[in-house]
Amino acid sequence: MNISSAIFHCSAPNLGSCPDESLPEFAFIGRSNVGKSSLLNLLAGKQRLARVSTTPGFTKLINFFTMSKTWRLVDLPGYGHAHLARKHRAEFNEAVIDYLQNRPNLHCVFALIDSGLPPQPIDLEFVEWLAGNSIPFVLVFTKTDKVKPAVVQANIDAFKARISEWCENLPVIMTCSAASKHGRGDLLNIIKEVLATAQAEPGEQPEQNQIEETVETEQPSPDAVTSAENFLSIRQGSGARDIRGKRPKLPRPW
Repeated sequence: MNISSAIFHCSAPNLGSCPDESLPEFAFIGRSNVGKSSLLNLLAGKQRLARVSTTPGFTKLINFFTMSKTWRLVDLPGYGHAHLARKHRAEFNEAVIDYLQNRPNLHCVFALIDSGLPPQPIDLEFVEWLAGNSIPFVLVFTKTDKVKPAVVQANIDAFKARISEWCENLPVIMTCSAASKHGRGDLLNIIKEVLATAQAEPGEQPEQNQIEETVETEQPSPDAVTSAENFLSIRQGSGARDIRGKRPKLPRPW
């Protein structure tokens, strides 16, 4: 997938303030300091599209970026930070929950996990909440350049083992590094394949002549193509939101 343009659209404090629902959206969320903003900039091919900060919890609003005039990247506030007052943490969490549960044009959530850490309770709780609410998601293990490959794989295997206890269908799992640009093509390929399934939905199919090459793109690996197909087969198996856990709706993980 080639990105012809990437522009900041708006910030929203809650679902009611979000932009119109005319474009498909792909949301990114993770624990604070997981490298979310750097990854968004990598995907967009624009270094300063999303502001990168070393301060945990810097993203406080739902930020929308329009890509190639045909779809949106959505930067959701991170979870797990302790630098905000409890009152404000609750407000941000309500907005995120409302968006994830009720945004009709949300096509997929990319849940970011630090590849250098063993499974963290808050990440496991969030993924379980996504599965329990039948929200389609992909797991993305970040910062792979900072950790030995064996450690990355061990942490991924441990995470899979934990979620397999309650997740009926294991989600697609991908790896990335904003520093080395690893994984960009793979992630964009997932988005491309999901967009291709939206042909039957009015106003959601990107026009090919609107997507032109302006930045270098990493070609998706064969494994990424398979991952995209696996994600779509899971997603289409029983409706728009069908990556289901065995439990009904769960308490909020935050």
